[in-house]
Amino acid sequence: MSGDEAVEQTGVGGQKMPMAVALKYDRGNDPAPRITASGKGAIAEQIVQLAFANGVKVRQDAPLVEILSMIEVDSLIPLEAYAAVAEILSYVYKANSAERYAQEVSARKLNEQQVIDEAGLL
Repeated sequence: MSGDEAVEQTGVGGQKMPMAVALKYDRGNDPAPRITASGKGAIAEQIVQLAFANGVKVRQDAPLVEILSMIEVDSLIPLEAYAAVAEILSYVYKANSAERYAQEVSARKLNEQQVIDEAGLL
């Protein structure tokens, strides 16, 4: 995937109808994050399910979803949402970095074990 992705959701477990908005930020091509999907009810549930199935980070933020759900799909986020979306993307960057680090450490340990095995030290 190019860029960073996140899904915002609200209404889960509450009385309100579930809402979800998917965002994508391609730093090389877009001046701001872009809304890639938006929906309520069953559509919102599908957006969230697809996000989980594809390893996209999901975060609940009802006020932000309310704002972003009014924006057309494939539009850049409005200036008023920059600070909140920046916070979410920071969370996504940190989570992705932690996952990459864990994968690198695991790969390094596996490599070391293979070297030890091949050297006949075990």
